[in-house]
Amino acid sequence: MCILLFKFDPRPVSKNAYSTTKGDVICYYGNKGEPEPIFLNPGVYGLSNSLLDTPWKKLQYGKQLFTDVIKQSQDLTKEDLVKELIKVMNNQEPQLPDPAIEDQGKDYIRPILNKYAAVCVRGPGYGTRTNTVILVDAEGQVTFTERTMLDADINQWKTSTYQFKLQT
Repeated sequence: MCILLFKFDPRPVSKNAYSTTKGDVICYYGNKGEPEPIFLNPGVYGLSNSLLDTPWKKLQYGKQLFTDVIKQSQDLTKEDLVKELIKVMNNQEPQLPDPAIEDQGKDYIRPILNKYAAVCVRGPGYGTRTNTVILVDAEGQVTFTERTMLDADINQWKTSTYQFKLQT
């Protein structure tokens, strides 16, 4: 699952202004790698089926696609921004050759390498099944959109959107 967080700025200065969510302290912690949480500076980070910012080409490509959407976000409605972000998370263009993926996966990835080297993996019995986008506006209004594959059928998807206000 990939979760993207944005903050929506409804001020009349711009039609649709989004910025990445800010917090007092943002950390990364996983079940592999460093034993303590890693404090993150402001920026764009990539997370795939490995450690934070693993230098896979598909991860770097996904971060670039994400950054491109952010740059155009001021001209997008909230609905269009969600669609564009989901499109990023479903990009199936293989980013090959990628020695980092090939080395890490060794033999078990070889049969599906062409699919595995994409931002979105689609293969029999393995791959992306859920995408989530969370938008938070300056008023604390949250729009949570999730797209989920139904019954492991890549042709059947359900998109659900929930809206609520954060409690202060």
